[in-house]
Amino acid sequence: MNSNVLIESFAEFARSKNIDRPTMMSILEDVFRTMIRKKYTDDANFDVILNVDKGDLEIYRNREIVDDDSEDIWDHDKIPLAEAQKIEPDFEVGEQVTEEVKLEDFGRRAVLMARQTLIQRVKDLERDHLYQTYKDQVGEIIAGEVYQVWSREALILDKDENELVLPKGEQIPKDRYRKGDSVRAVVHKVEIINGTPKIILSRAAPAFLERLFEQEVPEIYDGLITIKNIVREPGERAKVAVESYDDRIDPVGACVGMKGSRIHAVVRELENENIDVINYTDNLELYIARALSPAKLTSMKINEQTGRVSVFLKPDQVSLAIGRGGANIKLASRLVGMEIDVFRDAGDYEEDIALDEFSDEMESWIIDELKKIGLDTGRSVLAVSKEDIVRRTELEEETVEDVFRIIRNEFEGEEESTDEAETSTASDNAQ
Repeated sequence: MNSNVLIESFAEFARSKNIDRPTMMSILEDVFRTMIRKKYTDDANFDVILNVDKGDLEIYRNREIVDDDSEDIWDHDKIPLAEAQKIEPDFEVGEQVTEEVKLEDFGRRAVLMARQTLIQRVKDLERDHLYQTYKDQVGEIIAGEVYQVWSREALILDKDENELVLPKGEQIPKDRYRKGDSVRAVVHKVEIINGTPKIILSRAAPAFLERLFEQEVPEIYDGLITIKNIVREPGERAKVAVESYDDRIDPVGACVGMKGSRIHAVVRELENENIDVINYTDNLELYIARALSPAKLTSMKINEQTGRVSVFLKPDQVSLAIGRGGANIKLASRLVGMEIDVFRDAGDYEEDIALDEFSDEMESWIIDELKKIGLDTGRSVLAVSKEDIVRRTELEEETVEDVFRIIRNEFEGEEESTDEAETSTASDNAQ
């Protein structure tokens, strides 16, 4: 392989990777000087002249002529007089000898190694550029195209065809992708794994929802409204606390938009995720009450030392406060940064049964564990998912299964008794 072919092939490869000309020249010269050092020990007395456009390479070796008996005869930049006169008979001691060194003089193996080194240097440069580019974009939304979908992740290509990863855990559960689909996500993390940058995207991170609001709500983008906190159960529900720095602007109304126009665009992007936008306040009691929306509280007790809040609601509001699968209370707790326990207000328990009534079938410590998280009646327990009870108490999964079975059997027994009584009454009336 001659110098023209080597340089032209490298230049074409570098241009395909969008490497600028000065960088390309620097890489070429550095690689050739490495070759020189391997063969001649030092490259200080060599001139490397490159013309990338024409594919030309010229390497010149400069040495000073010394007497054949000189002590400096073995220096890399010296040449004995006898050897110099083989090049030009009239050379004398003290003069400079300049010789052209051909690429072929380094040997075929060295040239092939240089080619591989050039390609590797460009790839390293490309990886470093990719890392630096996306390191500064963490938390920002980017658009890409789905290139391949696997069980654990999807491979996304950006506009420059860089490979990005969208893991299953960072997708919205309702997301379904096929090759060629367009996708928007936030740059979640940028990692270096075995020397290669890995760009991890996310559609489940709170930052994705925050960026979507910035795009849809000009007041947030301009800084007139601030998002104080966001908590999400991706694809299911989210709570967003907002605050306005301008008394004339209603932050909730601005985020929702006329007839919900602004928030609907966000909801569609998030696969119909329910979004509660609430007005942030420094008043903790009011903030907790707003966080539990749409439920209406009657009273609450805050214990800042333990970080727990006991809220009291009318029986018909308990299920609203807890939400489907405990989602509402879970998000509200994360939003305000305190564990919220729900209790029924003293009132009509005609259709419910206090947990203490199950003391003959449940051990007292189990009932106490349930009461600690605000579940003091049978129906309040059934309104929460088993997984949430296991997470929030010291109870094991099997124990919670038994609790649900006992409570359900009790309610089913009551319903059957009621039905039998109604049938008996109807029969008596007929006679």
